Amino acid sequence: MSKSALGRGLGALLGDASPVATPTGLVSAPGLQAGSQLTSPPPAPDPRERVQRVPLKRVHPCPLQPRKDFPADSLRELADSIKEQGIVQPLIVREHAGRLELIAGERRWRAAQLVGLTEVPVIVRQADDRAVLELSLIENLQRENLNPIEEAQGYSQLVEQFRLTQEEVAAKVGKSRAVVANALRLLKLEPVLQSYIREGRLSVGHAKVILGLPSGKQQKLVAERVIKEALNVRQTERVVARLQLRDPSRAGKGVVIPLAGDAHVAELENRLRERFGTKVHLRYSQGKGAVEILFFNDDDLERILQIAGVTAD
Repeated sequence: MSKSALGRGLGALLGDASPVATPTGLVSAPGLQAGSQLTSPPPAPDPRERVQRVPLKRVHPCPLQPRKDFPADSLRELADSIKEQGIVQPLIVREHAGRLELIAGERRWRAAQLVGLTEVPVIVRQADDRAVLELSLIENLQRENLNPIEEAQGYSQLVEQFRLTQEEVAAKVGKSRAVVANALRLLKLEPVLQSYIREGRLSVGHAKVILGLPSGKQQKLVAERVIKEALNVRQTERVVARLQLRDPSRAGKGVVIPLAGDAHVAELENRLRERFGTKVHLRYSQGKGAVEILFFNDDDLERILQIAGVTAD
């Protein structure tokens, strides 16, 4: 799905509608030359488009907002801009439980508090909880405002609270199902590891490798080593593979340490790993070899089968 397709969903709520052409006709009337064009009068403005100024204290953040982290330095820059220029783009709100609840514009709302504004411009919309979450996700993903954990939690909320499948979530936010599935796997990490990802101390690539370890204790130890020693993803893979080999519960299960072989083989292995969202070993020699895809529970296996287009009957 293209970004413009997403914009239609967001625009429908935020009022970002494209002009609609009106039919024209040729008429002959007093005061007009033959062949003159008379256009239909422009439609009356949508009353929902009216910008209102309301007390800042009436506006409250929405608990469905997927974005939780608002860097202080970024907010201060926006506050300085608002102090000079004012709030150019109105906040989008809905009436909910007797108050105005933000749909879009929480960053501007926070910056307005820093400046000390008493009033803010708003446009009031009608939207249920599901529409608010979907459109907040879309807006933030388009602007790349979410960290990976916030993104994963937004997907999880759509799946769990609104009973959407991963395919439906992917279609709504314009992502592939594999991207959504891989994001949701991050929520299986220990909370401390999720905080490392939020803070940018641990990358998503590192996290995907660390998820190959069954124990939360092992995952935490490896994550701390990655941060302390500044290990790259390939180095982390070797650390995880060695731990898997020493794990008695995985003895005799064909786990191998990936060898540093042909660069093309390594690239293919990386692409397979991204596609399936799990550890993949590609062994290749003179046109022969094997592909090993690791899974760690029944749900993991079902996810991999779905990606591969195989039905488990």
